[in-house]
This record gives sequence, C-alpha cells and structure tokens, in this order.
Amino acid sequence: MEILEAYDLTGSFRQAAVLAGCDHKTVEHWVAVREATGGAPPARARHRRPVADPFQEKIDELVDRSRGRIRADQAHSKLVAMGYQGSERTTRRAVAESKRRWRQKHGRRTRPWIPEPGLWFQWDYGDGPVVAGAKTVLFCAWLAWSRYRVVVPLRDRTLPSVVIGLDRTLRRFDGVPTYGLTDNEKTVTVEHVCGIAIRNPVIVEVSRHYGLTIATCEPADPQSKGGSEATVRVAKADLVPTDHNLRYEYEDFAQLEAACEQFMAEVNTRPHRITRRPPVEMLAHEHEHLHRLPRMPHTLCFGQTRKVNWQSLVSVGGALYSVPHELIDERVWVRTEGSELVVVHVDGPAGPREVARHELTTPGRPSLCDEHYPPRPAGALDRRPKARSPQERAFLSLGEGAEKWLIAAAAAGAQRVRRKMAEAIDLSKLHGPEQVSRALATCTEAGRFADGDLQAILSHQQQTAGVIQLPLRASEDSSLQPSTRAWEGFGR
Repeated sequence: MEILEAYDLTGSFRQAAVLAGCDHKTVEHWVAVREATGGAPPARARHRRPVADPFQEKIDELVDRSRGRIRADQAHSKLVAMGYQGSERTTRRAVAESKRRWRQKHGRRTRPWIPEPGLWFQWDYGDGPVVAGAKTVLFCAWLAWSRYRVVVPLRDRTLPSVVIGLDRTLRRFDGVPTYGLTDNEKTVTVEHVCGIAIRNPVIVEVSRHYGLTIATCEPADPQSKGGSEATVRVAKADLVPTDHNLRYEYEDFAQLEAACEQFMAEVNTRPHRITRRPPVEMLAHEHEHLHRLPRMPHTLCFGQTRKVNWQSLVSVGGALYSVPHELIDERVWVRTEGSELVVVHVDGPAGPREVARHELTTPGRPSLCDEHYPPRPAGALDRRPKARSPQERAFLSLGEGAEKWLIAAAAAGAQRVRRKMAEAIDLSKLHGPEQVSRALATCTEAGRFADGDLQAILSHQQQTAGVIQLPLRASEDSSLQPSTRAWEGFGR
C-alpha cells in the first residue's frame, strides 16, 4: 500500500521507489497487479513445496480421517513408506497448512454465549500440589455472569469431598444459581443410556437440598465449559509449585487453604478482561438473581456424628482419634474411606470442611496428631524459672548464669537460697551483672553452693582476669582416706 501510494503521488516508478525505499521494478510489479485485478487486494501467494505436492492428496486424506488431529511425525512416517523424499520440516508445514484448510471447512462454529445473571455456574477439578506426601485436588468453580472464581482445596474426588466443595462454593456465592454444569464423573453421572446421562442418586438428593439443577456437558467436550477450564488452568499455574511461579512446597493443608484464599482475593478484585469490572463488584449485583442458600449444609454422605470430648478426641468403634482442639464440645461427622477415617466439621461459618484424617486403629491404641493440640507446657524435667517478686526478677536479670545456678542449687538442696540470691544482687552492683553471671555459671559447673563460694570465685576471676577451672569434688578412687581392705579377712 505504501508503494502504490507513492506511485499515485509521483506518477513515476523510480521516484516512487525512492520514496518507498525499494527497487523501481518492484513498484512496476505492484502497479501491474493492481491494474490486472481492477483495484482489488492481491491474493496471497501460496508457498510451493515441490517435494510434498505429489503427496498432498494423501496428506489431506490423513488429516480428514483424523479430524484434524494427526501429528506431523506420524504423517511423515506414513509418507516415507510411500516413497516420500522430503524432510520432516517440509512435512510439518504441509500438514499444518492442510489442517488449516480442514478447520475452515469443518471447524466448530458457535455463537458467543451471553450468560444470564444467576442462571449458570460451572465447576471442574485440577490436580493440586503434593502436601505432606499426599496428592490434593483443586475444586475450581466459575459463576458465569459475574466471572467470580472459587478454588477449594480437597483431599480427594470422592462424593463427600465433592459435596464439601459444592457447599463451600455456594456459600462463597452467598446464593444458589439455577444450573450447575460439570463433567460426567461417577460422582455425578453413573452411566449413559442412548446418550442420556443417568444421575447419581446421592448427588440428586444434594442438588434438591440446595435447589440446584445439575447438568453435564458432552463427554470429551471441554469447550462446552470453557469458564471452569480456564479457572483450572489459572489456578494450577498460580497454586501448584513449579519452576515458573517459584512457589515453595506447602508444609500442611492449612497453608494450601491460605494460598487459595489469597488467589481468590487477587483474581476477584481485579477487572476482568471481558467485563472490564472486578468480579466481586458484579457478584454484588448478581445476588439479586440467586436463590436463597440453606442454612445447614447437606450431611447425607458425611457419615456418623460424634461429639469431641474435653481431650479433643472422638471415639469410633472403641478407638480414639484426635481432632483440632478448637472443636472441643463441637459435633463432627466421621466416615471411613478404605483404611482411613475422615472427620468433617459442618457447623462452621464457611461450610463443611475436612478437619482430620487418620489411619484406622484399634481400641487401646489412640491415633494422635501433634498438630491438633497447642504447644505443650513445660514438663517436670524442663521447668524454667519465672520471677514472681522484685527480688527474683532482679536476680534472673543478671543473665543466663543466674538461671542455671538457681536450677542446679535447687536440685542439690542448697540452704538459704534467697539470702544467696540477695548477695548476688548486691555483688552485681559492685562488679557488674556480667561478672556475677559468669561467676554463678562457674559455681554451677563446680557444684559449689555454700556460703562465700560466689564471692571467692568472683574474687579469683578478677585476679586472674579469665575463667578458672575449679576441680570438681574428688571421687572415692582418688581419696586420701585409708581404705578398709585390711579388714576384709576379719572374723574369718
């Protein structure tokens, strides 16, 4: 177009070539093409591949038989067996061009979907990260009109876990849409008869509880639920640790839940590419079109109820299992899945959630998890001094040596401990807390807790200007006391 514009301006091939920065013969060529086509844009020249042209019909046949899915390397191996002499690169380009022509004739043509508020939401599953050696599942939901996304981490894809994901998603929406679209998994569709999906009776009962109609897409047709597919793709790219996002491995399941909360806060508060509005803002307007959410979640497939006792334990079959200590006196639901016991809490504000999972055990062998309990208090053998008076506070402020001395003196049964503590406080005012703390540490190592020992060791340290090595109490092997060996034979 620039060449033709320059020619129309100058009327000369050479002057137009100077303005367009090309050869005058190029200007002459495109002017002749415009005159031959009557001003229409010139057709795109087709790249000729003499080596592949004799086999072009066979390439088109292979692409048509595979409905545009055949790989170029597979087509190349078949062509070589027929005497093809071209390279793999030439085959790839010929197959790509054949696929493009096939899609122009047989490609899917769909009208853009304009969703209605409060009518549809979709959900799908993605492979989550490995947490504590166990695989997880990402339950990804997408509300069609507002583009609001919800990601709920699950332990597995069993029916109870699916109900947990559904309930937590609907409580995130704060309402129930009319339809829910998903895949044909066994938790939703038992089988197909004449192309009609037979629903799982449990999921039908769950959908009735929430006032939701569950629909399933055509098998192997991900384009029919592109919103949830995109949510899965974006969630996996951000939440699953890879070399691209540089995310660290998750230490526990709670950390994964926190990451999902942060992900939802980010994607739902930024403007969407299509609507140019944040999904959380559009969700506020869509609430008017959502059905009312039941107050209690559906608990048909959660198992049996148990009450958590004061030790944060539940009893199942006579065996004891621990649950988080925040659930003491609460009601939980327990069920067995294979060799595991699953504990679910349904009365929380966010809906049902799995709170514990144990290997099945027998009575008399309780299954306990340290994560379910707060930090342990100090035991009988590891008690630390705690100041309860101004004098005790002043003594412990001398340093670590004072704390060690008090523990060792108490264990050795030293006399008049409080008077010696007051003496150490007075000495710290003359010699400094560091010197007294070091002298107390030396007394502890030497086992000297008598009257005057602290002052004597402090004086010696000041004279030598260093830490002294006092001998410990002599043992019986090196004692100068005469032995009684001579009396061994007395009376024999």
